[in-house]
Amino acid sequence: MDYANLKIPNHVAIILDGNGRWAKEHNLIRSLGHKAGYENLKDLSLYIFSQGIKYLSVYAFSTENFKRSEEEVSYLMNLFIEKFNQEFDIYRKENVKVVFSGRRQGLNDDVLTAMDKIELKTKDNTRGLFNICLNYGGQFELIDAVKKLVAANVEIDRLTPETFSHYLYQDLPPVDLMIRTSGEARLSNFMPWQLSYAEFYFSNIYFPAFNHEAFDNAIIEYTSRDRRFGGVINENTSN
Repeated sequence: MDYANLKIPNHVAIILDGNGRWAKEHNLIRSLGHKAGYENLKDLSLYIFSQGIKYLSVYAFSTENFKRSEEEVSYLMNLFIEKFNQEFDIYRKENVKVVFSGRRQGLNDDVLTAMDKIELKTKDNTRGLFNICLNYGGQFELIDAVKKLVAANVEIDRLTPETFSHYLYQDLPPVDLMIRTSGEARLSNFMPWQLSYAEFYFSNIYFPAFNHEAFDNAIIEYTSRDRRFGGVINENTSN
């Protein structure tokens, strides 16, 4: 699709939902749904950056996901290790920087090593930034940011939203468009600070089937919206 006449968000966030239900619909075990979801994420992320979007954040694994069965969690962790180790070169060649948001505590050493490797190999890339939220919880991010502020002896009277943002897991621009797949219409503790003024788009499509066309439709919808920023003055928006 030609994006020339569309509004291109600077930062897109996606809640990757529906892998298990996609697998059930196709008479497959849940793990194969997660595998299909990852393969789609690899393809879709590269497509998103090819359209001029500079920042992409995805909700890959929440802190609450550890409550799932031991078998499913183990499969997901091994999938992360395998894919991060095998495919970091794709993002290096595409000039995309990969970073992670979330707590390192609770992740095993093999996962952390794979994460550190892909961050190191892509750290100088400049075309786009791919923020993977893994072992992530939005409330924990805010708590951890406050702990960093206290440790840094930041003067409370000088604290601003811009200053606070520097102490989050990643210092990223605010999200412009948040997409959730699978028909669910809630945030599930995903990036509450960054989503303050984002446009929300909820799709009934399960993530493994959320293809280029489905993403294009989200951008078309985003383009049609008159963004309003509450009390924040924006020269391009009338309140």
